[in-house]
Amino acid sequence: MKRIITWTLAVIGVGLIVLYVGDYLSVRYRIPGNRDQFGTVTVQSYYAIPKKDGKTEFIMGDVENEKCVHSLFPHYDCFPCWYANRKKDKRIDM
Repeated sequence: MKRIITWTLAVIGVGLIVLYVGDYLSVRYRIPGNRDQFGTVTVQSYYAIPKKDGKTEFIMGDVENEKCVHSLFPHYDCFPCWYANRKKDKRIDM
């Protein structure tokens, strides 16, 4: 039983490594067919300012464009676009 669990974990680990390397190579060499490596996502920032009475005041900030990468995992210090599209609000605590 212990041997089966060890082999299963090893296969899952190797599978994740192969998936990550394949994802990196697809971004690096634009596989399939000359697709864009990077995209942009519009992010709305807002400031959260705590008040003395325990409440928080929110002030809307500027709209920014953030760079994202078209992949499953983060590469080149960018979030994947599928993740960045879910996080379009950026809270800045003061």
